[in-house]
Amino acid sequence: MRKMKKIGVIAGIAAAVILLVSVTCTATVETGYTGIVTTFGKVEDITLEAGLHFKSPFQRIIAMDNREQKTTFTTEAFSSDIQQVNITGSINYAINKATAMNLFKEVGTDYFNKLVYPRMLEITKGVFSKYSAENLVANRQSLSESIRDGLYDELKDYGINVISLSIENLDFTDAFTDAVEAKQVAAQRKLQAEIEQAQMTMETQQQAERQRINAEAQANVAKINADADAYATKVRSEAEAEANKKIAESLTETLIKFNEIKSWDGKLPTYIAGEGSTTVPVLQMGTQESSQTPAE
Repeated sequence: MRKMKKIGVIAGIAAAVILLVSVTCTATVETGYTGIVTTFGKVEDITLEAGLHFKSPFQRIIAMDNREQKTTFTTEAFSSDIQQVNITGSINYAINKATAMNLFKEVGTDYFNKLVYPRMLEITKGVFSKYSAENLVANRQSLSESIRDGLYDELKDYGINVISLSIENLDFTDAFTDAVEAKQVAAQRKLQAEIEQAQMTMETQQQAERQRINAEAQANVAKINADADAYATKVRSEAEAEANKKIAESLTETLIKFNEIKSWDGKLPTYIAGEGSTTVPVLQMGTQESSQTPAE
């Protein structure tokens, strides 16, 4: 009986020892994390991958998240023309496994608030100060890239890789927003007026072009008609000339005398032409004789 109790005590002690060893001499690093080993608070120059690891009871394993992380942020900055703008954005980053122990040694686990965020705000203010307020919204992509590049250079020596940075929203003061809206309305009205003026000019030009085309068409028709009339006159003239030529060729002296005799009305001329411009009366012998009374 005593032997059984003794065995039980020994087994309990062994179980306690095993439990103590399992608690104090082993550590588990989860997937996506890097284990930082410290001995009496001193950081060792080794890192532990995911899995179960043995350690001395005097060592402590600190997990550093080396997955890609995303953090949103809000801040404010001033443009080159001293306009205040409230900024909302997000940053994606990850830490280097191989240098995680140096980051922990120099900064600790709260490296975002101690290192990333202050540097990001400083660079953001500097980048925004290079743009006027009106150009900030239009160049939001350029702003994001400039801040990301500047932050990448600042943090790469710490083993922090800035993957991307995005400016998601820009909010200006009410006074500036009202001024921008008024300017946009004025620009839209000006554009509308220019469009209407251009349309009126186009319609006037089209009307003038139609009138020109109609005038050219009428001129062409008139020319065609004139050419047709001239051609018809020429044809008639040539036909008449040809007819007269044939008539002239067909006339003979006998035919002319015949036509003169045929057209004579039987009366003698009263006057005949003399030399120069004088005319000589023709004595109407037959007429006078017939009018005299014979003497008895």
